[in-house]
Amino acid sequence: LLAIVVISFLTRGAYGELERPLTLETYKRLIGFGLFGFDSLYPLIFFRSLALGALTTLLCVLAGFPLAFFIANLPPRFKTAALTLVVIPFWTNLLIRTYAWQILLAPQSWLAKLSAALGLVAPGAALYPGLFAVAIGMLCDFLPYMVLPLYASMEKLDWSVVEAAMDLGANRRQTFRHAVVPQVRPGLVAGAVLVFLPATGQFVIPDLLGGAKTALLGNVIQQQFGPGRDWPFGSAIAVAALALVLIGLRVQSRFAGRKGEV
Repeated sequence: LLAIVVISFLTRGAYGELERPLTLETYKRLIGFGLFGFDSLYPLIFFRSLALGALTTLLCVLAGFPLAFFIANLPPRFKTAALTLVVIPFWTNLLIRTYAWQILLAPQSWLAKLSAALGLVAPGAALYPGLFAVAIGMLCDFLPYMVLPLYASMEKLDWSVVEAAMDLGANRRQTFRHAVVPQVRPGLVAGAVLVFLPATGQFVIPDLLGGAKTALLGNVIQQQFGPGRDWPFGSAIAVAALALVLIGLRVQSRFAGRKGEV
């Protein structure tokens, strides 16, 4: 990491070699100021990556919250089996899982046929590439990162606080907001950080399920260290992503420190 930070301040030579002087040009280029004036390309890539991370986090919260709640309330003998089913996707390579979604979303798949029967897509059309396929792939890949921290918090849920809120006249929504969410907030924040940060750098799933039409942080870094041979600029992007990680961890530690404030 220290080497990447140092490289980000160096200059790219004519053939991709690292040269001096030390400069801030890579960071200026990253925020949009290049040789020909302001260009919004890289700020848009950052925004697009953040939007993908936010969408993935939202989907994982919507799917993971009820799933973690369900697992936490299972009889003890079933909890281990349920948690094993949650982490089973980790037993398979990400690339293989993504190719599997291509098969499941292909024109001849039962999902595509069902969608065509419901009028959601044209008959014989595939469900990918597109945002829907990317969202499904991202949800499948990152859901365990949300479920496991939420489960750890929900397993320790103090139901006497929930009962007290209902006895004091709170309806279901108020009970959920004031008695349940504050207790599971550390797990929720931890899960959101664990999902959001790696999701912003994900590019395999958007490439394979989105048609490789959208530039994101991950594939831009890969291009700079690969075909582009611009290590200083690739390092600058990596340092900016690292700063994003540190900010996320800071947010997590701040909210996790409020665990006792229920």
